[in-house]
Amino acid sequence: DKYKTWMPKFLMAKEEKDQRKSSNDVERNTFKVKKSNAEKSKKMGKEEKFFRETFKYDKEINVINTATAECSVASKRRVDLPVTAGEQLDVIDVTEGNTVICRNSEGRYGYVLVEHLNFR
Repeated sequence: DKYKTWMPKFLMAKEEKDQRKSSNDVERNTFKVKKSNAEKSKKMGKEEKFFRETFKYDKEINVINTATAECSVASKRRVDLPVTAGEQLDVIDVTEGNTVICRNSEGRYGYVLVEHLNFR
């Protein structure tokens, strides 16, 4: 028993090492923000700012409905939203004519033709 005090830490049993960790060490790990989430929210903020400037949209952004894209459509203009078949889109606003303003999962906004969407 008297020789345990000078024994190096790497020779100690794994259970003993785990008991030495305090609860504070464990709590600190739960509050770390993943870098990818922070970058994603920053990118979505940029997209929203670009959307408000381009579309001159000053209303609050509310999701009216969700829709699924029936087919893949490439965008011809910057204001059009490119969609892929089966993609989930949030409908933000209805415009005059046959287009709606949508947001995709990446946070990009743009016009999508109603005929390309399937509303549930």
